[in-house]
Amino acid sequence: MRAFTSRTTRKLALVGALAGAGLLLTACGSDDGMSGMDHGGTSATSSATASASAPAAGADSAPGAFNDADVMFAQMMIPHHEQALEMAKLADGRAEDPEVKKLVAAIEQAQDPEIQKMKSWLKGWGKPESAGHGGHAMAGMMSDQDMKDLAATRGKAFDRKFAELMIAHHDGAVAMAKDEQKSGGNATAKKLADDVVRTQSAEVDQLKKILDRL
Repeated sequence: MRAFTSRTTRKLALVGALAGAGLLLTACGSDDGMSGMDHGGTSATSSATASASAPAAGADSAPGAFNDADVMFAQMMIPHHEQALEMAKLADGRAEDPEVKKLVAAIEQAQDPEIQKMKSWLKGWGKPESAGHGGHAMAGMMSDQDMKDLAATRGKAFDRKFAELMIAHHDGAVAMAKDEQKSGGNATAKKLADDVVRTQSAEVDQLKKILDRL
């Protein structure tokens, strides 16, 4: 009886030991599985963070290859457009002619979004918004005195002065846009150049007609 009890005890001890080892292995396996899940989660989070930090391609992006002409077009057209908006703002309380006022609104509506687009391009291209271009002057830009003279006028005198200055300003923008059409490499930038040539050439014709009747 003592021998049977001893053998039974040893068997039970062995079964217990094996069961304990099985549980330990299972636990280790679970740890490894969880560890793998944790690493996977960390990797996914890192990927999401990387995607969030990268500039998203949207309506204002200019995907594809670009060249120096594209960069120069954006860098020069931004301040050129900004001055047009400054001229347009002077019309508030000074312009008298309804057609001039309507044209001012059209300039503001078109050129401010274009400025934002070009800034977005330069950011995406890793280029500064402005850069020295040496002898590359921006055609049609008004001098400080031109802007002061415009601000000093009212009524019909403002309308005439505004039309004269904006014709020269638009002619300069059209010339810059035509350079981009000829030398640019980025399709999105060239599309904007097409828009500038089309819309501002039409506005020049309109401004000339306004001058003729004032």
